[in-house]
Amino acid sequence: MSSAIIRTDQLTRAFGGIKAVDGLDLEVPAGVVFGFLGPNGAGKTTTIRLLLGLLEPSGGRARVLGHDTRTEAGAIRERAGALLEHHGLYERLSAEDNLAFYARIWGLGAAERRNRVRELLESLGLWERRREAVGKWSRGMRQRLAVARALLHRPALLFLDEPTAGLDPVAASHLREQLAALVAREGVTVFLTTHNLAEADRLCHRVGVIKQGRLVAVGHPDELKARSATRLEIRGRAFTDALVAALSRQPGVERAALMNGRMVIDMAEAADSSPLVAMIVGSGVAVDEVRRDKSSLEDVFLTLMEEDR
Repeated sequence: MSSAIIRTDQLTRAFGGIKAVDGLDLEVPAGVVFGFLGPNGAGKTTTIRLLLGLLEPSGGRARVLGHDTRTEAGAIRERAGALLEHHGLYERLSAEDNLAFYARIWGLGAAERRNRVRELLESLGLWERRREAVGKWSRGMRQRLAVARALLHRPALLFLDEPTAGLDPVAASHLREQLAALVAREGVTVFLTTHNLAEADRLCHRVGVIKQGRLVAVGHPDELKARSATRLEIRGRAFTDALVAALSRQPGVERAALMNGRMVIDMAEAADSSPLVAMIVGSGVAVDEVRRDKSSLEDVFLTLMEEDR
């Protein structure tokens, strides 16, 4: 695996008596999209601010792009792009003028500036509307332009804090597709926070799950899903509470429950479902459909959030 572009060692940040980030040990390899997942208040945005050197840690340390966040924050921000809570766009300016303004700040020469602005606007499907004031644009279009702003100076690392939040499903899907294409083409490492777990499953090479400031799981989405149960769903008629109780006691069954008229059974990965189906049929249930699925990333996330509650 590539060398770590982000490495933290017991990174901690407290606000008063509350630890927003608590002893975080994390490595993010270069060239991946890393998803940082957690509920509101888990410490995701605080972590990004620590990694950018915008906040001083209360304890521990972090190195980003080879630089210490305490003493070399300026060097980190020169080589990183960020799209945090605010898009950072001037709504009375056109899309082209917004990017040209930021390109000047980054010190791009005139020819490079023109080429880079056009390249990004075309990649994000915004070139034909480049002369429009962005205040008249939809939220989705402004968010795409904000991604372009963050990528202007060809950063090695891009921080995206919930980039599709508040977008309708079509706009969110469009942004995800274009973001994936841009990341592949630019070769940038992405540190992404999102509440959309299906989005994380599709985009991310690795994910970390944070809960109350502590990292509780990390790995490829498929690795995390493999740790969780396999789900068996049976549609039919005449399910009983006694059958649910009996199924719950069978070897390999982690949970059995009735949900919306369906029998849902969570099983250990290697468990055989055949005896369970036979047991259900033998109890007199008229079975219409049997479906076996692996747990989704959302299932894994919810399980992690419930543990130790």
